[in-house]
Amino acid sequence: MSRAGAARRAVPAPPVAGRELTAVSADGTALHVEVHGPAEAPAVVLAHGWTCSTAFWAAQIRALAGQCRVIAYDQRGHGRTAAYEVCSTEVLADDLEAVLGATLAPGERAVLVGHSMGGMTLMAAAGRPALREHAAAVLLCSTGASRLVAESRVLPLRAGRLRTALTRRVLGSGAPLGPVTPLARKVLRYATMGPGAAPDKVDACARIVHACPRGVRQAWSHVLADLELGLSVRKLDLPTAVVAGSADRLTPPVHARRIAAGLPDCRSLDVLTGVGHMTPIEAPEFITEKIRALVATHLAAPAAVTATEERAV
Repeated sequence: MSRAGAARRAVPAPPVAGRELTAVSADGTALHVEVHGPAEAPAVVLAHGWTCSTAFWAAQIRALAGQCRVIAYDQRGHGRTAAYEVCSTEVLADDLEAVLGATLAPGERAVLVGHSMGGMTLMAAAGRPALREHAAAVLLCSTGASRLVAESRVLPLRAGRLRTALTRRVLGSGAPLGPVTPLARKVLRYATMGPGAAPDKVDACARIVHACPRGVRQAWSHVLADLELGLSVRKLDLPTAVVAGSADRLTPPVHARRIAAGLPDCRSLDVLTGVGHMTPIEAPEFITEKIRALVATHLAAPAAVTATEERAV
């Protein structure tokens, strides 16, 4: 067996939730929610990105569930949340509010973590009552607030109208992804991961992304293409850490820098050298430690005010 083949076979199954429940959003959408870890432990809420599912957070759930209550949910249309007839940043915020209300006690606070579209969910919910009630701190991973198509580097073309138009077509394509083949892994690695991503991590991402129904993928691509959350960033007045990958083609670091500059209380900006868009899978230990630090600072002790910093890792 080849080394790559052995690595792919070694990919572990997603963690089994200690508890599963359904959160009902404002429009009646039933959201699949998983809870891992001790019931009385500090809470962490994970919101995944476009074409992903709760399985995307497997590494963080395994690492944190011993000392935290980790709450993960499937965005509408993804994983075990079926409905996606209505797609907008407003319903993403509605869905997050529903999850917070279903899993946290009145007044209970949590660290909220969002990757890609999950980060956009947190920004869209800025100022919402449930976020103000329940959020202690925020971690935004590999995300953007606007100009996603114009600044994407998925296509190796000079920035401009042609690249923007072609990128919109590629990301909004309704073509089926098909089975996870060696070619599919190569394409996904190029588009979403850093050049040094290990084969097992590429395979894990490919299996998650290819499981997303093409109708869901296409419907949400249109929302992301027209995303405009710049004003929402300024309303996210919570201690917030921002992480990006230097090799991210989908949301290049320019997005992270813009978000960090617009946040009222940005505590850190980290750009991970050689890492692509899938930061929680590509750099699981780093993301897990950022979550642990936010929990320790904002759920277990008074918040310490630090200056915004940017550093390569």
